[in-house]
Amino acid sequence: MDTGSPQDTGPDAAQGTAGAAGGEPVWIALPPGLLKMRRLLLVVWLGLITLAAGLVPGLMAGPAWAAFALPPLALLVWGWVMTERNWRSWRYAERADDLLISRGVLWREETVVPYGRMQLVEVTSGPVERHFGLASVQLHTAAAATDATIPGLDPAEAERLRDRLTELGEARSAGL
Repeated sequence: MDTGSPQDTGPDAAQGTAGAAGGEPVWIALPPGLLKMRRLLLVVWLGLITLAAGLVPGLMAGPAWAAFALPPLALLVWGWVMTERNWRSWRYAERADDLLISRGVLWREETVVPYGRMQLVEVTSGPVERHFGLASVQLHTAAAATDATIPGLDPAEAERLRDRLTELGEARSAGL
């Protein structure tokens, strides 16, 4: 049974397409590298804003004006906690006929992408993602509303997932 925590499953669980026939899907959580990357970006940007908001008024108008650093600092602390909650909410599962992607903390969103409806599966990795050894898999279907992305995967897992989804899409011969 799934508890929603990233420790429930790992990349090895991706080899099975689902649990027992008609049973619960095998959910795969995102690797912790995505959390590290997002937290670093949060600290860099909000850290700079906190520093500027406290240092500039503090030096120009007096030390009491350095209190302007408190709101961005509070936002940084709140963002630190929320980033982990968001990361824990992301997961995906490969089933016999479709791919499930689930995400969201307050508003849970589950996307079902049938293999036969996929038109394009691409793996992308920007400079920051590459620095952290991460890649994203983006699925394109005929309906733009059902395009889905799985961020922060290990590059090997992203390639494996792309190849598997492409193979399954071609086997269903409705897409790819």
